[in-house]
Amino acid sequence: MAMAGLGGSGGARLGAGLLGAGCRARLGEREEGGGRAAAAMAEAAAPSIHTQHISAVHNVPMSILIRPIPAQLEPGKVQSLMETLQEDPERVPPIDVLWIKGSQGGDYFYSFGGCHRFAAHKALNRETIPAKIIPSTLSDLRTYLGSSTPHLL
Repeated sequence: MAMAGLGGSGGARLGAGLLGAGCRARLGEREEGGGRAAAAMAEAAAPSIHTQHISAVHNVPMSILIRPIPAQLEPGKVQSLMETLQEDPERVPPIDVLWIKGSQGGDYFYSFGGCHRFAAHKALNRETIPAKIIPSTLSDLRTYLGSSTPHLL
């Protein structure tokens, strides 16, 4: 799978870089195999209602992702995904990431799902993770976080 890379630093350049025409890639077809990896990937490969219309996949720096909800992980799934990432990374679907513009133009990238995929990438010390970017609003973020939604600048 061809992935879009990122150049530059944070802020508006990062948001523009993630969604710019030069950083678009088509998501290839995936095969499913047996075992826990297949179960985890089948669960993860189900089209997301948020990204079923988005084909661009971007390599998003792990360090910019905000994950406000603690993950409940199954170690076997994480281990299986780690093995799959090392053997055939195209079989692991991208995560969904909400891109929120702050009130003063800051860029914030929130991820709520894909916990096992995120943990597998982290355990492998990957600097980036394949993701589909969903342009979103503070109102969208409030749907997930309620009164815990931070004031984003």
